Amino acid sequence: MKKIVSMALASLMLILSLTACGGSAKEVSASAADLAKQLSETVSDGTLSSDPVVSDILASTYFVDMEQVEESAAYMSTGATACEVAVIKCKDSAYTSEVADLFKSRVESQSELFASYAPEEVEKLDAAVIKTSGNYAVLCVTDDTAKAESVLKKAGF
Repeated sequence: MKKIVSMALASLMLILSLTACGGSAKEVSASAADLAKQLSETVSDGTLSSDPVVSDILASTYFVDMEQVEESAAYMSTGATACEVAVIKCKDSAYTSEVADLFKSRVESQSELFASYAPEEVEKLDAAVIKTSGNYAVLCVTDDTAKAESVLKKAGF
């Protein structure tokens, strides 16, 4: 009987410890504007705009429903390169995966466009960082995805 109780308690402790590990993910604490600015400053090759794009351009570029967006910021290239950074905080986490899909569509269409006149930029697009965490979705197209991943990891992605 003692063995059964001991095994049951050990199993319960194991289950609780595994559950605790799953719930330890860090929550994103930065605002969309701050995170986008940090990413653009960290990974920029000098071709990103110094000011974020206005929400109308962000909406027409990524086709997001701005009614479902709480906060957003994006930095875009002049068009000479494929580099860009976009951070969108959705009002509801259910919309986050749709935004990630819209980012994927953007990367695909940019790949097709750049393939015709700047094929070296397609490599950046192939390595684009698209991440979600909670209500946040991020797109980062850069030469240095390791730096982008590091910034995002620190931010809670």
